[in-house]
Amino acid sequence: MMGVKAALPRYELYVYNVVLCMAMLWAARWIFDVSSSNSNRKTFKTSVQPGWYYSGRKMDTADVEWMMWFSTFREHIIFALSGHVIFAKICSLLALQYRSLVFMVYGMLAVFTSMGWAYVTLILSHCVLLYSISLVKLRWLCFVAGLTTLATFKMEPFISWQAGFVTGSFELRPLLFYGGCGFTIMRCMSFALENCEKKDGNYSILELLKYNFYLPFFYFGPIMTFDKFYIQQANNPSLTRKDGEMWNISLQGLLHLGVIITVAVLLHFMYFLTIPSDMKLLKNISDWALVGLAYLNLVYDWVKAAVMFGVINMISRLDHLDPPNPPKCITMLYVFSETHFDRGINDFLCKYVYNYLGGKHDNVLDELIASLCTFGIAALWLGPGWVVFIWAFLNCFGLNFELWTTKFFTMEPFISIEMAISESMSRRIRAVFNTFNFWTIVLYNVLALNSLEFAKLVAKRLLLKGFPFTTITVLFVTYCLIQLIKEKERRQALIDDPDPIPPPEPVPAPTPTEPSTTQTDAAAAAQPADPNKQKAE
Repeated sequence: MMGVKAALPRYELYVYNVVLCMAMLWAARWIFDVSSSNSNRKTFKTSVQPGWYYSGRKMDTADVEWMMWFSTFREHIIFALSGHVIFAKICSLLALQYRSLVFMVYGMLAVFTSMGWAYVTLILSHCVLLYSISLVKLRWLCFVAGLTTLATFKMEPFISWQAGFVTGSFELRPLLFYGGCGFTIMRCMSFALENCEKKDGNYSILELLKYNFYLPFFYFGPIMTFDKFYIQQANNPSLTRKDGEMWNISLQGLLHLGVIITVAVLLHFMYFLTIPSDMKLLKNISDWALVGLAYLNLVYDWVKAAVMFGVINMISRLDHLDPPNPPKCITMLYVFSETHFDRGINDFLCKYVYNYLGGKHDNVLDELIASLCTFGIAALWLGPGWVVFIWAFLNCFGLNFELWTTKFFTMEPFISIEMAISESMSRRIRAVFNTFNFWTIVLYNVLALNSLEFAKLVAKRLLLKGFPFTTITVLFVTYCLIQLIKEKERRQALIDDPDPIPPPEPVPAPTPTEPSTTQTDAAAAAQPADPNKQKAE
């Protein structure tokens, strides 16, 4: 692919690094100043609470999920996961052949202890219902039953009726209820669809229960499709590890601990989670601070997902599973086809919906149908609402627009123009288009993570009120970021591909008669996407 392996001069990359670092420090400084000077605002009183005593500062506690994991219910979560690890180790030493069964029993006991027998009964009833339907081996029926069941946990009056089975004042119960039920339905759908593909006979309901009640995945995911889980968990008599695997798991644990501490420190000095809820304050801060705030919120959401899924994945790797990888960093995303915050859900939708309906993703109509169905299910998973529908529509449009643009620019005369210019210039031109794509992705996802009002304000400041100075400045900084991402991808391609990749272009030496010059960007092309790697959430 032209432009992927193209190198840029070293001095050009140095300039991009300097510009990006200065811009990020500048934006962080403004957010810090806003947080410090407005810490006593009325809006902050509910979510900015006393933090570490020795820090002398308050802490942003607006994210309930983060506080639950690493503050409020930290001991409960550590206790439950530690018990799972201990039981797994004992079972591996004494009764290896019953290992998956012990995982199931421990998971059911943990769910029973935290949520009660009525909740366990509710979960079992859904498992039995979807298992019975899977015996018919009709994919469309499994989908209809699964999505209908999932809808009962997203719409009234079915939510209230089923939530009535769980009683008590345990503060965490509402979150555990919806998390456990939602992921249970998705796992049952995966099981049912895999059972439809099974040529001889059916999987037993015991296999479904082993799959569903694996505790590390039960409440918070990620979703590991049944075919992968069954092979690795049930039919894996050998539990040998690769060389250095335990060392890598240990390093992963230390890395997550370091990230958790770093995020906690940042939440004491920058209230970037609470500020977006104060529209009066947002209207008075600078354009650059507002843009940095939007970007920082997306980066934080990725870090949260990476850490929470990373901790769970670390536990499952101790059980010799190969769980879905953490989501790709938002900083590295400049195409819609790679945008997702939950790789488990993404893998589920790609395997059973997007790739199944879209085929090779080279037909515009098939791609449109596949993406509409995919984002329709994603909207149901997130919970129907106007903001979710707008988010799904915009991301669906962005994904299809990429395909249309790719096809358009692979036609004449564009393909001939690109072949006539150098690969480095092609890379620069592509980066210009990717810059606009990057901020489209940011704005679309800020809409889902924060609010419609905040997304509209950011878009207005970036495109209208801040034009041309703020707009051009932000796009130039983003262009620098895109080039650094492409350089990282180029180096990774150098590792993965045995074919030689040309080294960076040397800086031309000036002569007395001909001073050295640099090329300027001028032309247009689009970032082509590999059709076999199209993804959506």
